[in-house]
Parts: sequence; C-alpha cells; structure tokens
Amino acid sequence: MNNDCVDPITEIIRRILLLQRQDLRNDNISCDRPFLGPLNILTYNTRPIQLYNKYTASPWEFTYTLNTETQTTNIFRLESLEQDYVTLRLLSLDTTTGDYTNTNQFVTLDLNTVGAIRCLPDVFITL
Repeated sequence: MNNDCVDPITEIIRRILLLQRQDLRNDNISCDRPFLGPLNILTYNTRPIQLYNKYTASPWEFTYTLNTETQTTNIFRLESLEQDYVTLRLLSLDTTTGDYTNTNQFVTLDLNTVGAIRCLPDVFITL
C-alpha cells in the first residue's frame, strides 16, 4: 500500500472481517471490541461501519434501491478485502426502530480514498 493512512484502516477491516466470520483467534482491536456483540455471544454477525472520504472528510455515501424506493446510505457491512480495495454491502437504517436491513447491493471502494473508519454497535443482519 502506498499511503500511511491506509495501513491502520486496512488492519481494522481485516480484523472486522475475521470477527464477522467468527474466527475469534485474533487479538484485541481498537475499533471497539475483540468480539461481536455483548459478552462474546455469537448471535451478532455484523459490525456496521462508516468510512470517511479523506479529501472531503464526509462519510462515503452510495445510492441503493430497496422495495422500489431509491435512497442513500453511508452505513456498510464489510464483505471482502483485496489489496487496496474493500467490498461493502450497503445497509439501510430504519430510523424509527434503529434496525438495519440488508439491501443485497454492494460497492467496491479504493481504500486510498478513505481517511477514517467509524465502527457502529454490533448487530445481527439477515444475509
């Protein structure tokens, strides 16, 4: 990788992916906890994240269509990491209930354009 800002973000992404796959052999991470959910209960399968554009400091945001309605989101589930590129599943947030919905829509983002990552509370999402 050619950017010093990418290395810590890439490491966090790798560890979140391990957690989501329930491979608990990794050590402590700075993006919340070394396990998903409270007290290491394995009913959680996702650590939702937001990624921030390093040039604008705004969250990356993408458009999706769910139930024939087009909206935007800046909340994602990590799906894979290939070199400097991360594949993200777009999540829809119901602001009334606080629940996330899987949109089954994906984007690939170049991590060289990411300046920060924000982890949100762990959840279970039907995949």
